[in-house]
Amino acid sequence: MIFVTVGTHYLGFERLIKKMDEIAGRIEEKVIAQIGSSKYIPKNMIYFKFAKDENEILEQCEKARIIIAHCGAGSILTILNYTKPALIVPRLKKFNELIDDHQLELAEVCEKKGRIKVIYDVENLENALKEIVYLDYNKNKKEKKLINFLKSLIEEMENEHMHDNISSISSK
Repeated sequence: MIFVTVGTHYLGFERLIKKMDEIAGRIEEKVIAQIGSSKYIPKNMIYFKFAKDENEILEQCEKARIIIAHCGAGSILTILNYTKPALIVPRLKKFNELIDDHQLELAEVCEKKGRIKVIYDVENLENALKEIVYLDYNKNKKEKKLINFLKSLIEEMENEHMHDNISSISSK
């Protein structure tokens, strides 16, 4: 089973949901998607808008063979707790999926660390799914270092973003 999650952002992620629905129509494997605020209604995959609680997402991640997610900090940290292949697709400002490109910045860091495959263009998603190989993602010291690094990076980005907002308000 492939599990897709786009988080709880108020803007939809139609680009990812539409592409995964197309792919689901061509493959035999079951696809389950958490579609969030996306307006597109899937025809080829099982879907739900939002989880009743965090455990619902965790259960789907546990059952999945592959996890596909937006590049939200919470989703990445969840993915890193599983020993499964994962693909992340950053939401982009130019598609009105976010108000800035902070997911793109986070995706670039994840890609450099080599732990999660980043898909920048959804047209490449199907090929990435075909090529995905189960990698041994044993939880070890290196893995914990990466999780701690990402947590501190996210905190730093949030603090900078908050500082920029405060600076722009106080300069008005």
